[in-house]
Amino acid sequence: MVLAGAELPPLLYAVPLVLAFLGVVALLWAVHPPVTDWTAVAFVPWMLTGAILHVLYVLDVYPASIEPLFGTLTVYITTATAAGLVWILMTFLAAVRQHFHADRGLGTVGTGFGVTFVMFAILTSVESGTFTPFWSVIGAVIAAIVAAIAWVLLSLRYTEVAAKAGRTGAIVVFAHTLDGITTAIGYDHLGGGERVVLSKYILQAGEQLPTYDAIGAGWLFVLVKVLLALVVVAAFKEYIDEQPRHGRLALTFVAAVGLGPGLHNLLLFMVSSDVTAADVPLAIAHVAGVA
Repeated sequence: MVLAGAELPPLLYAVPLVLAFLGVVALLWAVHPPVTDWTAVAFVPWMLTGAILHVLYVLDVYPASIEPLFGTLTVYITTATAAGLVWILMTFLAAVRQHFHADRGLGTVGTGFGVTFVMFAILTSVESGTFTPFWSVIGAVIAAIVAAIAWVLLSLRYTEVAAKAGRTGAIVVFAHTLDGITTAIGYDHLGGGERVVLSKYILQAGEQLPTYDAIGAGWLFVLVKVLLALVVVAAFKEYIDEQPRHGRLALTFVAAVGLGPGLHNLLLFMVSSDVTAADVPLAIAHVAGVA
């Protein structure tokens, strides 16, 4: 079944891309790169890279020959394949060089890619007159504040959970807070829509509350996202205790499910006058994970 707003690429692209992805997964299984509390941090720039690559797809800047690699479905596989290859390379470099950390190398390369493509998108939008950073800045600031408050409250009430989840858990909370905030901004202020049935019901429920005229409908969606993120982090405590590697990898995936779409929305608000595309990757993220 194809998710709402998504379409499958031609087999000419889909088959080699899937095979490449499976090959990288097999190599990762064989190489067995170390997973630490910094690994999720190292993957954050890659989540940014995937988000901006799809924004550029929305802006229609790719040549036709490579455009299918960055569609709604394929951009996740393309980015994951590239990140996996770099992770393998950094693991080998860490094995042969002293004082070299695979996580640091992975994050540095991802940052280089992400910043480069973001700057290109900004320059493109400035030239076309669609550069409007206001809501992106507002969304990022609010998300950071809300996520920080939520994490502090979790740390005070469930100190052991926060200590065990560490940076990985904090990123999960911020990721889904950002996703919720940007969805709320798009829905309440920019005319965006929501194609996921459950998410749409939550937003519609927010419209029925007496607070709708004052603060809109999106706050309820944000609350649900933040609470679910905290619950997921708490639920992973025992998993991380028993299998730290698998537990942190799973939490990193949960973070990607929120941070990818959240960053996508944030960037799209900044560089495009059409925010209706913002809810397309959200459809995948919400079906795949939290909310």
